[in-house]
Amino acid sequence: MAVDVVVTGIGLRSASGDLNQTWEAIIKGQTAIALSQPFPELPPSPLAMWGSQPTHLQPLIQPTVAETLADAGLEFPLTDCGVVVGSSRGYQADLEGLARDTTDSCLGLFPGFLHGQLGATIAAIIGSEGPVLSPMAACATGLWAIAQGFELIKTQQCQRVIVGALEAPITPLSLIGFAKMGALASRSAYPFSRRRDGLALGEGAALLVLESAELAHRRHGKIYGSILGFGVTVDACYHNKPDGEGKSAIAAIQRSLNDSHLHPTDIDYIHAHGTATILNDQHEAFIINQLFPHGVAVSSTKGATGHTLGASGALGVAFCLKALEQQLLPPCVGLQDLEFPLDVVTTPRSTVVNNVLCLGFGFGGQNVAIALGNHPPKK
Repeated sequence: MAVDVVVTGIGLRSASGDLNQTWEAIIKGQTAIALSQPFPELPPSPLAMWGSQPTHLQPLIQPTVAETLADAGLEFPLTDCGVVVGSSRGYQADLEGLARDTTDSCLGLFPGFLHGQLGATIAAIIGSEGPVLSPMAACATGLWAIAQGFELIKTQQCQRVIVGALEAPITPLSLIGFAKMGALASRSAYPFSRRRDGLALGEGAALLVLESAELAHRRHGKIYGSILGFGVTVDACYHNKPDGEGKSAIAAIQRSLNDSHLHPTDIDYIHAHGTATILNDQHEAFIINQLFPHGVAVSSTKGATGHTLGASGALGVAFCLKALEQQLLPPCVGLQDLEFPLDVVTTPRSTVVNNVLCLGFGFGGQNVAIALGNHPPKK
């Protein structure tokens, strides 16, 4: 028997605030990116920080979990709930701190900062005894986590799963690494613009409650929309740039459409990865034009939130669900002088929104596309 998977709760944290605050900022075209110098040994960088100083992963966990469950109308304990929550950087800020601390007293903290502890930490908070996964797939982590949770429900291993990703990426190592690669912006993030020169790191988290439609209806839960299907591929080509021909990225999108029983003409909006780096935006514009020659509305929200790395896909799905809920497409904040022949949303666009795609591309050539739709589908 086919199992429909729906989203019944969303919790989000970005430099602009919670889900509704962040969505409102995006709709108004506001950015949370500002030039900052949190580490005196490094030059100023455009950053989107949750507070006045860089945060660590731990402070993001509890409020995001609490908000997610409250939005879904759920209470602890959730013993049969699966957990699929990842991060591309994990506890890197804490580990960098441990590396600078040469005293023996810090050694006992090390196991708690290993990446796999993230899912277990959230499982302990909600009292889960179900399957727990902590995926790591670079900037595609959040989408991969949602896809894995979707599969757990489709295969009837769970009826409910908390999915998503959290990221606190603003550390000296991250800033130095992106700067060395030439991927760090000098001013701000300008997705798909001629003057774009790199990404702006942002802190953020997004968690979703996925449930079988049967369970959601039985408990009269609020439904944002459905997860329809996904596609996952890898370029197996370069570590730090996409495959120029885009074959595997195109395959990921095609698989997500096939899995969802959709055609390209059924898609009303694409939430692009849109990092504002030279290579990514060029690559993404190319594959969108290859698969959607008829034209489709596109925007990226990273000009508002910054690039939250592993969490970015989960934030993107949350914004896609808001677009479905409000029948409103978010603008591409930061766009200046569009370089590519795309139908990029420049101001909030009120339109019919039935099916959307969220795209994510990670270092190492990891590609994930997820299709979402209204529930029940509009005729």
